[in-house]
Amino acid sequence: MVSGVGCEPLTKPLNVMKTRTVSHLLYAEVVSMGGMPIRQPFPTNNVQRIDPFLLLHHHKTAAGEPFEGVGAHPHRGFSPVSFIFEGSLRHQDSRGNDSIISAGGIQWMNAGMGIIHSERPVNVDADLELIQLWINTPAAYKMDQPVYIPVTAEEAGKFISDDNLVKASVFSGEVLGIKGKVNALSPVNAATFEIAKGGTVSIPIPADHNAFIYLLDGSIMLDGYGLVEGKNAVVFERNGDGITITGKENTRILFITGKPLEEKVVSYGPFVMNTQTQIMEAMRDYQMGKMGVLIES
Repeated sequence: MVSGVGCEPLTKPLNVMKTRTVSHLLYAEVVSMGGMPIRQPFPTNNVQRIDPFLLLHHHKTAAGEPFEGVGAHPHRGFSPVSFIFEGSLRHQDSRGNDSIISAGGIQWMNAGMGIIHSERPVNVDADLELIQLWINTPAAYKMDQPVYIPVTAEEAGKFISDDNLVKASVFSGEVLGIKGKVNALSPVNAATFEIAKGGTVSIPIPADHNAFIYLLDGSIMLDGYGLVEGKNAVVFERNGDGITITGKENTRILFITGKPLEEKVVSYGPFVMNTQTQIMEAMRDYQMGKMGVLIES
């Protein structure tokens, strides 16, 4: 396993860790995405993005509920990353990639200069739960060739606390000294946590990274802040060495940090670029078929 580009080791002794303060608590309101209800803690009117992170969607469908997934659609200029928590998701794209990722795994796609993909549930008679996170790509790499990186649950880096109350899967960068498989295009640390009631973990964060957590369910006590309940994202100030979490109930958490790009962002639907001209070019290239063709099987 290899760490993300330029990620600092997260090995600061916990007994000297200065706790980061909370800048925003963002409840994941239900919004409609093409008629499909999803939860979205950001962007909001208060927080447009958490550089380099652009958007977070949390979707959950119970077995038997009508859900066909998302059909063929284009992307350019960022990485849509799907974290699968329940069920299985099939990915197909215009570069010939076709894979199924199940609970505990992720699908990380660097869209680069443009790709068309679809994401469909494998079994509509099973529960499906996932988070999709959009990560901005540095301007220097926005027109690179697309790359698709599936990571199964077994391939993720693993952390288990001595008391077995805290478990983590690391997918990118380095978290708690555990490295992930994905080489992100900018320094990004990405992990999921399962924290049982009473479990405690202190997680160092690189000083120059923005950071947030999202609670899928349960509740926690956050050192220096207090109670945080499920369906909330917590955004942290860039003013400390890390955070300490204690499970008040059994809780699943997405933990994300990243070095901000500090670049202009111009977006339109599935395209994220740096200028309006580049957006117009993306629309033109898609219409001309330069992002390929996807005929789902």
